[in-house]
Amino acid sequence: MRTDNTALRGKALYQEQIRSLVETQESLGKIVAIDIESGDYEVDSDLLAASRKLRTRHASARIWAERIGYNAVYAVGGTRTRTTTL
Repeated sequence: MRTDNTALRGKALYQEQIRSLVETQESLGKIVAIDIESGDYEVDSDLLAASRKLRTRHASARIWAERIGYNAVYAVGGTRTRTTTL
């Protein structure tokens, strides 16, 4: 049985390589779309736009997304929690 580890790989890439590059005052609250195969990423205020931009460079990208500075991309019936002190 194959285990899909997209979330684990995406979170690890974000924490270990990308977070320090994108977590700025200007990008707080934006979306970072990460190709978990290449480690390449794209930042935009819109999830679909970030994903589309990334797919122009990596057509078969396996994408994981994070909201910069928050614990969730979207919150349904709850609230997002800020994870940075910016």
